Amino acid sequence: MMRTPIWLFDLDNTLHNASAHIFPHINSAMTAYIERHLRVDTAEANRLRMHYWQRYGATLLGLIRHHGTDPAHFLAETHRFDRLHDMLVFDRALRHRLRQLPGRKIVFSNGPGAYARAVLNLMGVERCFDDVFAVEEMGLQPKPQTAAFRRLLIAHRLDPRRCVLVEDSLENLHAAKRLGMKTVWISRTAGRPHYVDMQLGSVLQLPRKATRLGLSR
Repeated sequence: MMRTPIWLFDLDNTLHNASAHIFPHINSAMTAYIERHLRVDTAEANRLRMHYWQRYGATLLGLIRHHGTDPAHFLAETHRFDRLHDMLVFDRALRHRLRQLPGRKIVFSNGPGAYARAVLNLMGVERCFDDVFAVEEMGLQPKPQTAAFRRLLIAHRLDPRRCVLVEDSLENLHAAKRLGMKTVWISRTAGRPHYVDMQLGSVLQLPRKATRLGLSR
């Protein structure tokens, strides 16, 4: 039985519902950015956005590699929100549930740090976490790349066997499992893969179900 775990939480579609408003906004902003900076029409910009995301795991990596895009500028421009609070969809019970969960907690997000901290602050849960490890700290090598996990483990001097990744992405969970982490899949989809230790419909269920992971307090 492992000691008190380190909880690694994805942000988007794990701690809040990003698909409702935030992801569509970011996708539109990325397409518009590509239109402006590569001087292509909307259809081509959208094609490039999807192509680079599928090929490299992040649109930004393709833009850097093929077009010399400045990553800081791209991240700032595509994660700009006039009314972020109005776009957030989350459960008000989240802070209480996170505080019920024993052990250190770190947000491990492919998004930029400023965006992640703004979301956590608006949800009132920023103080529940010891750190936000965002794509900048990953060296712009996002999950599920092993380099992203290695950077986190080194930065916080973590034993992967003590870590639990809580995620909505199966690819990220698979990568975590290969490193020896416990895995919790936040999804209502039927069919739990072998590398997922627990599946929950909502992160709010985690404190009540955590003992089933075989963790100690």
